[in-house]
Amino acid sequence: MSRVIGASIKAGPGPARPQLYLADSPGSIVPDAVDMLPQPAGEDMKLNSVQRNSESRTAMFKKLLSGIGAFKQRMPQAQNALPGRAAPLPLHNAHFVHGRELAGRFPEGLLSAYFGMGCFWGVERLFWAEPGVHTTAVGYAGGFTPNPTYREVCSGETGHAEVALVVYDPAVCPFDRLLKIFWENHDPTQGMRQGNDMGTQYRSAIYCTEGGQYAAAEASMTRFQAQLSHAGLGQITTQLVYPAPPFYYAEDDHQQYLAKNPGGYCGLQGTGLTCSIPQS
Repeated sequence: MSRVIGASIKAGPGPARPQLYLADSPGSIVPDAVDMLPQPAGEDMKLNSVQRNSESRTAMFKKLLSGIGAFKQRMPQAQNALPGRAAPLPLHNAHFVHGRELAGRFPEGLLSAYFGMGCFWGVERLFWAEPGVHTTAVGYAGGFTPNPTYREVCSGETGHAEVALVVYDPAVCPFDRLLKIFWENHDPTQGMRQGNDMGTQYRSAIYCTEGGQYAAAEASMTRFQAQLSHAGLGQITTQLVYPAPPFYYAEDDHQQYLAKNPGGYCGLQGTGLTCSIPQS
């Protein structure tokens, strides 16, 4: 199969048919990539010079690339998702910032929830220093592929969202406080993207482990939608789920990434609106 960035041309008899794919090295184009695309035929070839031919193929190439975002923003069907693997990815079970465990049996009385707000590097950093948060970790949830890798999730073929696990003490940090952080630090109206980060893995999501969490999230979404509407902004597309789907820990490199790499990428950006916390 011949490859170009963002598309492949199916080999075999009959007309070549473009198919989108995730390039192994985004940003690179194999030499003479445009020449791999289907060429115009018939009268177009007779009426025009080599320049017209080249312009036509270049335009087709650009059109294919423009579809990559749309391709990655549709959820795959379960039967078409990547198979994954039975064994979890290796995990160094100690938080890089404070040393507490990322996985296992947490102390009695603590609760957990999962938040998707775009790239999970910045999402995790929002929560790990919050008073009452016991530990955080990043991983994948909401899709079909068991124990996926980061590369597989980025392909758009697992259905997973990038999420941050937040384990917290509700006596110190009420869930409404976590919801305030969630709503104020990303744009929940963007569907399968956050800013320039496009794909199903960047969708807005709250995966709840307690019925009370779900009720609080639903109520806070109603309040925040009213503020968005008043400001002339769009409808919330956040996915609320209870009970939470299975969570798969991401690779060690991604855990507490912005503590290990202080100058690393963080694309989080809110709408500028505040989310009120109900009086208890």
